[in-house]
Amino acid sequence: MTDSPDTRIPVTVVTGFLGAGKTTLLNRMLSDLSGKRYAVIVNEFGDIGIDGDLIETGDEELIELSSGCICCVVRGDLIRGLRNLLAEKPGLDGIVIETTGLANPSPVIQTLVIDQVIGAQCRLDSVLCVVDAVNIVTQLASGTDAADQVAFSDHIVLNKVDDAALPIDDIEARLRRLNPFAPITRANRADVPAGAVVNRSGFDLERIAAQLDPLAPDGDGHDHNHNHIDATGIGSVSLTCDRPLNAERLEEWLQDLLARHGTDILRTKGIVSVAGEDRKLALQAVNMMLEGDYVGNWGDEARVSRLVFIGRHLKKDDLEPAFRNCRQEAVAAA
Repeated sequence: MTDSPDTRIPVTVVTGFLGAGKTTLLNRMLSDLSGKRYAVIVNEFGDIGIDGDLIETGDEELIELSSGCICCVVRGDLIRGLRNLLAEKPGLDGIVIETTGLANPSPVIQTLVIDQVIGAQCRLDSVLCVVDAVNIVTQLASGTDAADQVAFSDHIVLNKVDDAALPIDDIEARLRRLNPFAPITRANRADVPAGAVVNRSGFDLERIAAQLDPLAPDGDGHDHNHNHIDATGIGSVSLTCDRPLNAERLEEWLQDLLARHGTDILRTKGIVSVAGEDRKLALQAVNMMLEGDYVGNWGDEARVSRLVFIGRHLKKDDLEPAFRNCRQEAVAAA
């Protein structure tokens, strides 16, 4: 772990179904960020950038990729667009990428992580999902796209809450079954200040412990998020262990698990107590891309390792035995 600040350009990915309010949110963001140098990458279906026509561009640089969906069809266009942007417009304060309404954000995330030129200059700050409170239940029932968008996000803006027919608490409960990590901000007309959207450090390993805290077992030792499966098939599984883990065995297991099932395991986050190590090991993965680093000392805190998986048709009984085999005592006895 390094103590030097990360000076790379923060990138916020904005996702959500068509009509959820992404463009309205972007307009509000660009207004709030007046005086900052933010670039916005807008992608459209078809040849006409409809959303781009609606965005009120000021001094911000607006790039429209109208040749297809950057999330699944023209990943190369996104790479070229970002590289050109970085070369032609140095000194940006941030970049916002708006995905199309039918897009899974995973390929965008992978592009930002895998491309070395982009990764050297940019860091993934967060994935924001704008949810239409009026239509989200219908959208979840009609396919997996909306569920994937919610599951991949670090922050959810629940828009149009005053117009929803169902109780907002019920809608939020449904969203939390899909993603127990992401905080939910209620809004109307996507009226969310830019400060609540950008620079959230949602992918910062240093913040994983705080993200996992709400998922900790309660005073009775019951883990409320241990195996929650939504009707879409997406849910979360939480694993805990109060014994030190063997770092090599844990990495081998996770790499193998994600290699075999990474398309179904959408997000992974964890804080691990490693045998012989006083520091916390923070882990996170998007599909098959796993990263980890030490993020601070345990001190007097109880050394309980926690891993949380979000994905399709996950079962705790399938994951827990292999996880427990990563205990240092189990490795030593083998």
